Amino acid sequence: MRFGIFYEHQLPRPWSERSEQELYRDALEQIELADRLGIDYVWEVEHHFLEEYSHSSAPEVFLAAASQRTQRIRLGHGIVNVMPPVNHPARVAERIATLDLISNGRVEFGTGESSSAAELGGFLVDREQKRQMWQEALDTVTRMFVEEPFAGVETPHVQMPPRNVVPKPLQKPHPPLWVACSRRETIQLAARNGIGALSFSFVEPEDAAKWVDEYYGLIASEECVPAGFAVNPNIAVVLPMMLAEDEGEAIERGIDGAHFFGYSLGHYYGLSPHAPGLTDVRKEFERHRDETGFARHIVRPDQAPLGVRLLQEGLGSLRGAIGTPAQVEDLIARYETAGVDQVIFVLQAGPNRHEHICESLQLFAERVMPRFVEDRDQGEREKRERLEGAIEAATARREPARTLPAPYVIDEQAELARARTARRRPLRASDLAQLKAKARQVARKRITTLLARTVDGASDAQLERRFSSSLIQRAMFTGMAQSFEPDAAGGFQGRVVYELARPAIGEKPTRWTIEVLDGHASARPGAASDAALTVRFNLADFVRIAAGTIDPAQPLLEDRASFEGDFALAVRLPEMFGAPSPY
Repeated sequence: MRFGIFYEHQLPRPWSERSEQELYRDALEQIELADRLGIDYVWEVEHHFLEEYSHSSAPEVFLAAASQRTQRIRLGHGIVNVMPPVNHPARVAERIATLDLISNGRVEFGTGESSSAAELGGFLVDREQKRQMWQEALDTVTRMFVEEPFAGVETPHVQMPPRNVVPKPLQKPHPPLWVACSRRETIQLAARNGIGALSFSFVEPEDAAKWVDEYYGLIASEECVPAGFAVNPNIAVVLPMMLAEDEGEAIERGIDGAHFFGYSLGHYYGLSPHAPGLTDVRKEFERHRDETGFARHIVRPDQAPLGVRLLQEGLGSLRGAIGTPAQVEDLIARYETAGVDQVIFVLQAGPNRHEHICESLQLFAERVMPRFVEDRDQGEREKRERLEGAIEAATARREPARTLPAPYVIDEQAELARARTARRRPLRASDLAQLKAKARQVARKRITTLLARTVDGASDAQLERRFSSSLIQRAMFTGMAQSFEPDAAGGFQGRVVYELARPAIGEKPTRWTIEVLDGHASARPGAASDAALTVRFNLADFVRIAAGTIDPAQPLLEDRASFEGDFALAVRLPEMFGAPSPY
């Protein structure tokens, strides 16, 4: 087991003129301490415009500062936003290589897409195209690391003529690659691309074991085709953390930070509207924490084994590794048993205090860490030997670095002319697929807008009368089925039953079944007897959710909705039927 610490650079209001400077100064001191204590990694995010949640918009600068204050701790980008409108691939390659050189080869290159509306909209990135942008950018950056000169690229989102991109990284062929993962499907994506999985889903150890098995099964299969020029087979999970000798003291010091972390994440990923420079996320957290699943009173010292989440009326509330050394040791042992390679701790969160973070790190290094590092080298050596053949086979499947057939001479005018011609090229099959996806997105938005107008100001009884017609409900569920996204289903095949109560008009519930089979979904009236999941809503709430006028969590919190069956499937339902992924 390896251990890391994770930084968003959270800064809840109120602020002073020196708040950000003090935040960065304290974080660098914490990293110096972690380096001395033997913590293996520091991970730094890249976010833009997410005030209070993350003031970490230039991680390459911060990690460069950390590199000069430390000796051995590895410096992880967790992650670089590789969307070309945010960071041109050449600039990413140059910054990663430079950091690798000045740190004596300690860089871990995590990549990601971003998904908050503040960031995607701020840089005018089309949400529907961000996965393709990630794939194009990652292939381009890794080629820039190894090709001399880089042989150029011409894809829908990245165009660049041949250039020798310098400097080259110290680690060969390049620093280890990672990708941000928050659900099973992206864990699988990481494995198929031969890169490390940085899991931000706060998954329980017993659930992580299933992900680990799937991940390493794919790494060893023919489906693994490395995105880079080396395979990095590793799974890391991220947890809130605060240690103290007394459990009550650990909770007092750390739970508000963990809960603010969870709430502010939800705030920027769809929980509530945001007005830049005006919205006070901390005040909103304090006002709404109970109703959004982050009630302070439900976290009590009881010396019980730690769970990553606490359940409050069906919603998850973060706890993670907040407790005594014995409790945290037990939790980490469960992750070790599950096969997780690294646990990354979030200590700098919300109002957590610098001195408490430092004390927690020291206590962890003294009382928890020794057990897990004793035979680590032998375990990692055995893992390398076990995967050696699979990694060699996977690497052979990767297209090699390219060599230009003849010397390339820079010609600015000719390059600009080629670029203009490329913009006028005929549509390709991939372009048509994107246009169709865009058309579906626009159509969904128009329908949602019309539905919202119908819902606005209507009572429950009025909505139940308007939407009780079997024809209207058939149209709604057929539309859901047509919006089905196979990639978000995680291989699910089976039936989901929706039961819609009509208490306001005193009528019996209506029931519909959506069946998923061979990558397609269909809807029919009635309830299947073998449903994997049954979803129960009041009809009025279901219509308001479809119209986007209420959050799906609201009926759950107010005990007007319930799930029966596969809860993990319930979590995926919005993405399966066309809602944008928050990850």
